[in-house]
Amino acid sequence: MKKLVVAALIVLLAAVPAMAKTTFIIPSGFSQSEFKDLSAELGLAISYVPLAPAEPLGGLLPGFDAGVEMTAVKISKDSSFWSKFSQGTSLPAYLPFPKVHIQAGFPVVPIDLGVVYSQVPNTDIKLVGGEIKYAILRGGIVMPAVAVRGAYTKLSGIDVLDISTKSLDLSISKGFLMFTPYAGVGEVWITSTPKPTVAGVSLQKEDITEIKPFVGFKFSFLPILNIVAEADFAKVKEYSLRLNLHF
Repeated sequence: MKKLVVAALIVLLAAVPAMAKTTFIIPSGFSQSEFKDLSAELGLAISYVPLAPAEPLGGLLPGFDAGVEMTAVKISKDSSFWSKFSQGTSLPAYLPFPKVHIQAGFPVVPIDLGVVYSQVPNTDIKLVGGEIKYAILRGGIVMPAVAVRGAYTKLSGIDVLDISTKSLDLSISKGFLMFTPYAGVGEVWITSTPKPTVAGVSLQKEDITEIKPFVGFKFSFLPILNIVAEADFAKVKEYSLRLNLHF
């Protein structure tokens, strides 16, 4: 089992593309429309990724998942707003967000809580987030599980931008032996406030709403080990893989 965990971790780390050290700015001449487009893409990039089925972690006893994950975000890297924002530094087609993700389920009550932390390689970007999920239906042999989730994320490390997201989603899942597929749709509210440091730049706060459908599956191949994969299909596509220890 140890060899399998190490191998999976190596795969996750290898998925991080090489990037030059990047410092982000809002330059002179950055338009409001460019700021809105940037805020929409960056907001979706940092929005909460569930990477979990609808069924609750807890039962008669509490449940606990702790893992590492990688989210690859397909950005419009050739767009003018990304080029200006990154000072012309060449960005990868997929912006990587390696994360540590912990979720805990209460006993008896079908409520899960989760926290996530990420730091983008070769940048000062950091991400923290949290969730609360309530399973409307726990699921069973025939009945699928249905859950509603509220989440919050906040970006730090970019001095010229204050951006955070709130989200609400509804998901459904049904387990088949070791395999549990799930799907859902959510709404993401992005709040982006510019803090430009360049004289002559005058930008306004943006409040943006985006719809975010997603599908995924959880594969439990050992009693205390599972893998979760998810694809999110908003305006910005995201693909995530998670390796979990389950207690």
